[in-house]
Amino acid sequence: MKFRLAAGMSILGLMLSCTSALGGTLEGPLQIVVSKDLQELKIYDGGVVVATSRVSTGKAGHSTPTGIFSILEKKRTHFSNIYDSAPMPFMQRLTWSGIALHASNSVPSYPASHGCVRLPNDFAKTLFSATRRGGHVLISDREVAPQRVVHAALFKPSIVVPDTPLLSDAGLRPALIEAGDKSVEVAMTEPKPSAVEPVVVRTEQDPIRILITRRGEREALLDLQALLNTLGYDAGIPDGRHGKQTITAIRAFQLAEGLKEEGMVTPELVAAVYAKAGKGAPPNGQILVRQKFKPLVEEAITIRQPDVALGTHFLLARAVDADKGTAEWYGVSMDNQLPKSTLKRLGITTEADASAPDAIARTLDRLDIPEDMRNRISGLMGEGASLSISDTGLGPETGDGTDFITITRKVQKADASVTQGSRKSKKKKSSVTVIN
Repeated sequence: MKFRLAAGMSILGLMLSCTSALGGTLEGPLQIVVSKDLQELKIYDGGVVVATSRVSTGKAGHSTPTGIFSILEKKRTHFSNIYDSAPMPFMQRLTWSGIALHASNSVPSYPASHGCVRLPNDFAKTLFSATRRGGHVLISDREVAPQRVVHAALFKPSIVVPDTPLLSDAGLRPALIEAGDKSVEVAMTEPKPSAVEPVVVRTEQDPIRILITRRGEREALLDLQALLNTLGYDAGIPDGRHGKQTITAIRAFQLAEGLKEEGMVTPELVAAVYAKAGKGAPPNGQILVRQKFKPLVEEAITIRQPDVALGTHFLLARAVDADKGTAEWYGVSMDNQLPKSTLKRLGITTEADASAPDAIARTLDRLDIPEDMRNRISGLMGEGASLSISDTGLGPETGDGTDFITITRKVQKADASVTQGSRKSKKKKSSVTVIN
């Protein structure tokens, strides 16, 4: 609690002074939320609003994408490489495809940009000093606000007994199905007297980013290749590609099992391979971890009730206390209307309701995360760790040099309150509002 209060006081002082003298970062991870319907940006410290500003997002034909982003790059002086070298001072890049927060002399409180989020000059300068690379920015069609979420499935920092190798030093490896046949080695020590104080995991590294999503075609093929290898059918090094060697392995399996030799990956084939290997049902979910924009781990998990959408959620960890093994999570559920083709491909028959008060808890209830995976992530937990949940996997904006970026799809009539016709009646807001 003291930690969050200190961070809140720091940002209040920063906004009141409206100066970039700090030139660095604040003591705690802040959450930036842009509401397109209100044309407003709010900064949250945990669940508390500490500052607001008016913005201008993309106009018709140049709509600002909505979703979960992070700051990929910061430049005090930047010029557009798309729009005639237009100045974009105090630029904070959200996507490599051209979306950013930046200062502007024209912020009319209605959509007016070519896709970026324009900020008043004084606020943009101040915000630039208050953020760091990797800081999260949410852009939503309607106003959303972080709420405290308490759930047993959320990660907490590990407490480690003296002389035990730190869990954060454990090797992280890609999740291939054959790993399930191998025992997990856990370092053990003799029981210690209860009076001994525990040694805790502490890290000064950038916080980890976690994504939970559905397992896609590539991941499913990786699993299948690994299982075929385990069964003695040489599918080569698992790479998620339906190449010649994989086809040959599939045909050999089909011949041995009296199945039609077509070499194709079908639900019937997958079920037969899993049954032969004694693995039960194939995993339908995955958990991925990144740190400093670099992939660390990928593991399979199980999503119960797969016909029900997970929805799109973002959670940020605050007040992470490694001494007590506790963390406070603050979460947001975002609208995301999946196309009918996507719903069919994923087998979803019930869509998510982002406005439900227990939307995040309902999704967390359905996740079965292996205990060894949970322990490894707990060993990496630190202040500002984040968790994104979505149905649609790694989108095109997530790649090398990014965190997990989730683009959401507009819900019908979400922007009805923001129209060109509302310009005259909309009162211009002050560029900076401090919440006492």
